[in-house]
Amino acid sequence: MTLISMLLALIIERLAVRSAVWQARPYCQAYLRLSADSPLAKVAQHPQGQYLWIILPGALLALLLGLIDSRLLTLVVNTLILLLGIGCWHYRQLYKQYLNAQERGDQEAAFLSMQQIRQDSGSSLEQSSFGQLLVWLNFRYYAAVVFWFLVLGVFGVITYVLLRQLQEPTILEGEQDAERFASLQPEGVSKDAVSHLAHWADWFPARLFGLGFALVGYFSRASNALLGYFLDFSASNEQLISEVAAAAEPLPEASQNTLEDTSAMVQLAKRNMLFFLAFTAILTLSGWLS
Repeated sequence: MTLISMLLALIIERLAVRSAVWQARPYCQAYLRLSADSPLAKVAQHPQGQYLWIILPGALLALLLGLIDSRLLTLVVNTLILLLGIGCWHYRQLYKQYLNAQERGDQEAAFLSMQQIRQDSGSSLEQSSFGQLLVWLNFRYYAAVVFWFLVLGVFGVITYVLLRQLQEPTILEGEQDAERFASLQPEGVSKDAVSHLAHWADWFPARLFGLGFALVGYFSRASNALLGYFLDFSASNEQLISEVAAAAEPLPEASQNTLEDTSAMVQLAKRNMLFFLAFTAILTLSGWLS
């Protein structure tokens, strides 16, 4: 069931998802608006209540599915939630604009497309290459979502995705949304709390998928880069993913921020996801996953 949901979601997202309706952002925005205009605001503003506020949507849906106890309904809901979690049509469109600009030799348009991706994603590494930025987005929108689905089901996906979207500047649309979010912040749902939780939500998946980069890429260089971070609890997970990916797919310095760089990094990320899908299939066939 778990593997089927993952495969269905990945196939549908690749072939059929073409609108913002299939992205998590509008639903996270709706939850912010609901929280600001309802008694949930008191929960969000409480020092400990902010954590309950973050896990509440996922916990309610997981509880509802447990009470109904329908395998078919669980399969459908799992697939839909995964589709929303991995939906990144906005970034795929910007990446397509980048590729089109590269094909026609318009370096300025290509640069602006990538800068828009960097700005919208809230990337903290200004010096990372375009390829490294795309690997990080692939991790946050595919690898980490799949990891938390395998570990905690729909609860893990919804909670992780909410944390991820709260870190993206584009979660707020206009002054009214900004005011609503600010009303939740005085004592709870602070940006620091979101960043702290998101760091720990990414900590183990980043190292696990860093190991995947080593296995599908240049093993000795990538594993050496990964070992330096393995027990580092404070280092940026984005920096880890970026550096290990660069070590796993070494390219000449002159190719940085070129089509060769982005294509090589995207292919590396795809190989890594295929490796972990195959690993998940093995766990399913051996009875470790249901």
